Amino acid sequence: MTSLDHPPQLSGLGRNPSAPQDVLVRLATHKAGRHGISQRRGRLEDAVVDALLTQGDCNTAVALHGDRISPEMRRRIAEHPDPAIRNAFTDFVRDMVDRKVQIGIEALEEAYGQPRMMLASAPSPSLRAAVARAWYDRPLTMQVELLADPDPQVRAAATEHRNPGVPPEWRERCLADPAVRTSVARYVPLTSEQFAQLMRHEEEELHQAVAGNPHLSAEMVAQLLGIDDPLVRVAVAQSRHVDAETRERLYALVEAERADGSIEAEVALSWNFAEPDWLREAPLDEQMSYLDCQCTPFRRVLASCHDLPEEAWRRLDSDPELVVRRAAARRPNTPPEVLEGLVRAHGDVLHIRPLLVDHPNFPRDVLRTFVDEPSSNVRYLALEDPELPLPYLQQLAAATEPFLRRGVARHPNVTDVLLERLLGDPDPQVADDAAANSVLRPPQMYRILTAAGL
Repeated sequence: MTSLDHPPQLSGLGRNPSAPQDVLVRLATHKAGRHGISQRRGRLEDAVVDALLTQGDCNTAVALHGDRISPEMRRRIAEHPDPAIRNAFTDFVRDMVDRKVQIGIEALEEAYGQPRMMLASAPSPSLRAAVARAWYDRPLTMQVELLADPDPQVRAAATEHRNPGVPPEWRERCLADPAVRTSVARYVPLTSEQFAQLMRHEEEELHQAVAGNPHLSAEMVAQLLGIDDPLVRVAVAQSRHVDAETRERLYALVEAERADGSIEAEVALSWNFAEPDWLREAPLDEQMSYLDCQCTPFRRVLASCHDLPEEAWRRLDSDPELVVRRAAARRPNTPPEVLEGLVRAHGDVLHIRPLLVDHPNFPRDVLRTFVDEPSSNVRYLALEDPELPLPYLQQLAAATEPFLRRGVARHPNVTDVLLERLLGDPDPQVADDAAANSVLRPPQMYRILTAAGL
């Protein structure tokens, strides 16, 4: 496609919260514009919905439902002569259900036209399973009905998560059920006999599930020590019933396996998100004994506690592992200089909110000084200053890294001239974000539409 066929700004302009109605109506004649409009938040005006229905197709109509459109538009779609348009949202949700793709409980209620309580008893097992996956806060009475469901996929969906849980009188039955045994073994308290029965099965995944169960006794943990499985070894190493020497030995075995190229060991050490959560509730004396633990997950969990003495914080703030230092920096009373030093040296983790620069103690006045740091990840954080002066924005807009230019394109303090330059950026994502900026003026919007022939 040429830039004229698919100008990169059209999708962004469709997302722009300041785009007036007539701009959106004109955008509705282009596929990219319709895509951008579908990502807008809030209710769409009737004229825009009318244009989308006229110019779009069933894919466009999927997003036209619920409070996103007016009651009048909902009636119009319900009476539409084209069944693909009329049933677009319902067909989409039903397809997700059939594919076992997670979808919200409100979407299920809207698509099927029934309250969740009735959907949980629907004739379709795929639908009942979808409800079990989506209705997180269902009452225990409904959970019992799902645990007794005749279809294994429904029972499996009902036990994927720890809540709402499995009542004590149902544990034996669930642990004997192949459809839910592994899921339930991860979190229900086990008797010695139940543990022994589970370990008699020769299923790797089941052993891994049992090893991660937080309710195991010391005797149960001791019986897991001989299992030659990296995931089991790491889970056992995180148990409160294991001494420091055994813990370090288990981790060393898995580290050696990883060094030999074991994918399972790599997963156990790098992609296993289980943590020794019990440490957060341990007495202070026991918590403090893990300050020198050689195993990083223990120090990371310790750093997430909030009631440690000052000496502990000093040591955690200087921990050799960055993940530990970042966890410690999230406590309520982190000193400003600790926050600034950590962010200036290593940047922030942008997918974890709130950011460290949003910490109440972070010295926000230093944000603009980050523009001269050598790391582009640190320079990006200068854009967290909503009043960043134009010279700094210009400096970042000239960066070779597209993600920095994208940050400038989204900035609330960007000027018309600079925004115009970013609209023509060679990276389409930069141009797209510039078009989505709410400070973009209508004359610039109309120029984009005219250039696209809309």
